[in-house]
Amino acid sequence: MALLQLDNISVAYDQQYILKDFNLSLEKGQLLSLLGPSGCGKTTTLRLIAGFLDAKDGSFRFEGKDYTRTPINKRNFGLVFQSYALFPHLSVYENVAFGLRIRKVKDDEIRKRVMKMLEIVSLHGFEDRFPGALSGGQKQRVAIARALVIEPDLLLFDEPLSNLDANLRVNMRVEIRRIQQELGITTVYVSHDQEECFSISDKVAVMNKGVIEQLDHPSVIFKYPKTEFVGRFIGFNNFITFTERQADGDAVLLTVNGLPFRAKKVPGMSAGMKGAIRPDDLLAGTENEISEGPNVLDGTVKVSTYLGRSYQYIVETALGEFTVNKEMLSPFENGQRIRLLVPPEKLVLVD
Repeated sequence: MALLQLDNISVAYDQQYILKDFNLSLEKGQLLSLLGPSGCGKTTTLRLIAGFLDAKDGSFRFEGKDYTRTPINKRNFGLVFQSYALFPHLSVYENVAFGLRIRKVKDDEIRKRVMKMLEIVSLHGFEDRFPGALSGGQKQRVAIARALVIEPDLLLFDEPLSNLDANLRVNMRVEIRRIQQELGITTVYVSHDQEECFSISDKVAVMNKGVIEQLDHPSVIFKYPKTEFVGRFIGFNNFITFTERQADGDAVLLTVNGLPFRAKKVPGMSAGMKGAIRPDDLLAGTENEISEGPNVLDGTVKVSTYLGRSYQYIVETALGEFTVNKEMLSPFENGQRIRLLVPPEKLVLVD
């Protein structure tokens, strides 16, 4: 049985539904990320689980118990805020100890648990410092320690790394994953950053307008998005709408404007008529390098952009514009005629 279960949950602000008949389940010990653009409902879902919001309809069960109307102070959940929410007048030690003092834990037990938690988050020796003397990453680790020291049944993260610079975000997400796995604590993590979510999660739920469009392992979502929205959100910039489709063994035969394409059939493949491919997976070359045939498009380079490791091209074809990335010493020139090859194993069919 799932540790956490949301069944047909609806949440509305001023009669406008943010979540409608929403369902979600989470197994014990997993880290689940809620991923999506602003306004998709991911933070609303987290706030509902935390107890800051009440459901208009539906039920929330945790460890088999009905938590739908359980007040915040009765839910033993740890929450790490985007803004850290540290008390500036309290030391690191007192910030971490705050939740234990509220629970009237004895001083010797508080010291034991706080010092252990500071070891886990690599802040031993920082207990007497105040938040103003800490870096952004250190503040975030204090916030994590404060959430964990109460030994929560569930840990909730609300975009915890959005205030950090790029390099620090990478380091902190590794730390969060290490701590979560070391303690084996069930975690719900909210972010709009796909790389962040994919790197630390057991499962990811991609949300759009209050609906989960796909919930799966990160590697599955990255390779095989189910819908056009998921594909666009995770970097599939190129789409082809086909007019004919038929099965052919381990492949799918597709046609548009008389042009033939093949896609590799994979388990759970969408029955949709739209194909998606990433710019990095498209192959580009001259007419001498790519021969005519299935999955090949003739095109003209419209825009060339240098990305550092590669060049990115906008290529005009009979099926519209395509974006392709290619590492090369001598770039294509604007106006040059080239060919694009869509590898069958990289062409994903989506709804």
